[in-house]
Amino acid sequence: MDAGDPDFIRQWAAQGYLPTIASIMERGSSSRTGGAELLTEHGVWVSIFSGISRAQHGYYYFRQLKPGTYDLQTVTGPDIDAPPFWSYLRGTGIKVAIIDAPDTRPYPGLAGIQLSDWATHNNWDPEHFKTAAEPPELLADVRKNFGAKLTALENAESTIDEDRQFYRQLLEQIEKKGALCRYLLARDRFDLIVVVFSASHAANHQFWRYRAGAAAEPTELSHAIRDVYHAIDREFGRILQQVSGDSNVFIVSSVGMEDHYPTTGLIDAFCRQLGYQASPDRRRVSLDPMDLARRLVPESWRVALSRRLPREKRERLLANQFMHGADWSKTTAFAIPASYTSFIRVNLAGREPQGTVRRGADYRAVLERLESDLARLIDADTGEKAVTTVARTVELFQCEPHVSLPDLFVHWKPGRFMERVRHPKTELTQKKPDFYRPSDHSRHGFVAAAGPSIKAQTQASDVEVLNLAPTFLSLLGEPVPPRMTGHPIPFQNAGGGSV
Repeated sequence: MDAGDPDFIRQWAAQGYLPTIASIMERGSSSRTGGAELLTEHGVWVSIFSGISRAQHGYYYFRQLKPGTYDLQTVTGPDIDAPPFWSYLRGTGIKVAIIDAPDTRPYPGLAGIQLSDWATHNNWDPEHFKTAAEPPELLADVRKNFGAKLTALENAESTIDEDRQFYRQLLEQIEKKGALCRYLLARDRFDLIVVVFSASHAANHQFWRYRAGAAAEPTELSHAIRDVYHAIDREFGRILQQVSGDSNVFIVSSVGMEDHYPTTGLIDAFCRQLGYQASPDRRRVSLDPMDLARRLVPESWRVALSRRLPREKRERLLANQFMHGADWSKTTAFAIPASYTSFIRVNLAGREPQGTVRRGADYRAVLERLESDLARLIDADTGEKAVTTVARTVELFQCEPHVSLPDLFVHWKPGRFMERVRHPKTELTQKKPDFYRPSDHSRHGFVAAAGPSIKAQTQASDVEVLNLAPTFLSLLGEPVPPRMTGHPIPFQNAGGGSV
């Protein structure tokens, strides 16, 4: 259940709206998920399915620094060397049915069927997420009987009429996705079934402002998120009626939800105004076409024009602006452009092309100064701390300064859009950005499990997501590959079976 919020799931299961999930919780075990892998939403499914840590796969955001450059590149799950746990089942005779597992691709040579990106939250990006299947002829069958990929495009500036239409669209798509799953699963008896419903992710964002307790007054969309969760739960139940009764069943959610607002302008101002990122010398004449355009075309015009461009071209414009927007020879730290969680990189000698900070004591000193300055930021309107947590990558993942990961993950105070943030030396300001959405993801997901190999017990602590893939392989009676750093979850009984 993509981005199924753990608090919503527990509340609505207890109230009777999610009877399928509730039955699994009652018969088995349930918990939140947690750990370093949940620092940021991008890459969570990769870690869940692969059992491989971010310290190894290096995926943390759809926009990352290209190693060895100051250029930005688009990164997606299929680009990462972190194969899902079912890829290790080649040659075992174990039959799989993998339907819309996010951030993965089909793997040839597996017994069974695989369908990717037919109805996922990534379908807004057809350039990088193309529908595919194994065996390849399966795709023609799906298109003939159920049509082309299902796309649910969120719109942060929608009207209530558009949201009503989006609500109906999501419910129709959930039912269609469930019918597709039952159609495919009726083909054979599978040992491993992985099905992901993603409408919950889209619903969380699109209907967040209408939810009970958040909107000024109730509307017919006050329970839209709950209705979508309920529709997914109903399809879970229909699928489970079709599969073997002695299966071990897991309900897994990637991340939760919370009130959150963009902070891109704040982190950029922080790096520049406090002297970490040096601006280029504008007195030097540049003949670069993009530099000329920035000088000659008013900002409001540039913003209006960029909105009309395809996403890929907008990303290249941003990358060009980022690359030429600093004097790298005088920069000690900088931020990768991101909307919510901020990612700070030290301009490290030997890692960055014009690195100015030496490894060792100098690197640690820059991190300490960054952390100290971030801790001193205050929301100018409320007097509250503007930053809630700062995590050092080298400590969190017990690694050297990473070639891909940022050096600091910065989490800002959720709940409101902060236009002004004070530091003892300066005031940071940001304008409302083009992409303005009042919700982002929390650092907890959800897991519930029941079946003949699962002990019925209460989990007192959060489950590490890196332990899920080893658990699934163990239940299938397969060894855990050395690349997986997690361990089977202790709530399982001995013995293998289907999952």
